[in-house]
Amino acid sequence: MNNWKNNLCKITPYVPGEQPTGDIIKLNTNENPYAPSPKVKEALRAYDTGKLRLYPSIECTELKKALADTYGIDTENIFLGNGSDEVLALAFRAFFNSDLPVLFPDITYSFYDVWCELFGIKYKRIPLDKNFYIQSKDYFIPNGGIVITNPNAPTSIYKPVSEIEEIVAANTDSIVIVDEAYIDFGGTSAVGLIKKYDNLAVVHTFSKSRQLAGIRVGYLMGGKTLINALDAVKNSFNSYTLNSLSQSVALAAALDKDYLKKTASEIIKTREYTVKELSKLGFTTLPSSANFIFTTRTGTSAKALFEGLKQKGIYVRYFDKPMINDYLRVTIGTKEQMEKFITAVTELINE
Repeated sequence: MNNWKNNLCKITPYVPGEQPTGDIIKLNTNENPYAPSPKVKEALRAYDTGKLRLYPSIECTELKKALADTYGIDTENIFLGNGSDEVLALAFRAFFNSDLPVLFPDITYSFYDVWCELFGIKYKRIPLDKNFYIQSKDYFIPNGGIVITNPNAPTSIYKPVSEIEEIVAANTDSIVIVDEAYIDFGGTSAVGLIKKYDNLAVVHTFSKSRQLAGIRVGYLMGGKTLINALDAVKNSFNSYTLNSLSQSVALAAALDKDYLKKTASEIIKTREYTVKELSKLGFTTLPSSANFIFTTRTGTSAKALFEGLKQKGIYVRYFDKPMINDYLRVTIGTKEQMEKFITAVTELINE
């Protein structure tokens, strides 16, 4: 009886950070604390709601052109989707069809192994070194593809483009995906390498530095062959993935480069302040090039601190996993939010 239940997909899904409501300080999902560009508000006011009765543009021509101008590439080198998560999931399906395992760090974005399990892709987690760094030489082995988050999450550590190139150059028979969700907060993008290496794909998102997590827009940049493969997979699921309102809003944000630089600079300054204040309290924080930090304090339970902060209405992220269960991942909010965070931490460790 109910044998159909045996045919259901059995998989452990990715678990996102909590989405609490009410009067809280939310530092647990790496959202940007600043409002989107004022040009986004203008685009929303000017949007013709009559367009909602029509299917959106499949080509996303205007948005692709704005991004192509930003990165010095051609529009045919850009693939757009509903957030970088959808883009990455489609890329896994399109790119990783080898009998060899896909390689990615053992401590990284935990959606990667979920997609591998979902699509039946073999994979191997490559350990970070004792200081949480990705070592290029560890990826000089036979593989069916490679995925590197840079800066890495949750560690926040950035790997220089020259070292990314080492991995790409040593694996010309595999596709290398570099997930750069946090690149605007302190790193240099590897997108300049896509003209040199046709096996490289670089993924960005509008959710972090462009303050648009709520509209779900992400994109992949790579050679035309990779883009064509992605288009084929996307069109086998849903040709109209990016709705017209999202395209309009994302275009406005993409065109306001000055606002991105200004708000990213504020986050970087607040990050430096937070690391300095935590250091005074005895915390050790990994070097961050992201809009979050990964921090620990000898003699203090990260889990207890996580729970204590939650009781004070401050949400951060705790991972109960080997090697990192003594750390907290803390999103950088506004200066005022981080001052309250430091005050709360000070109270908790002095109790």
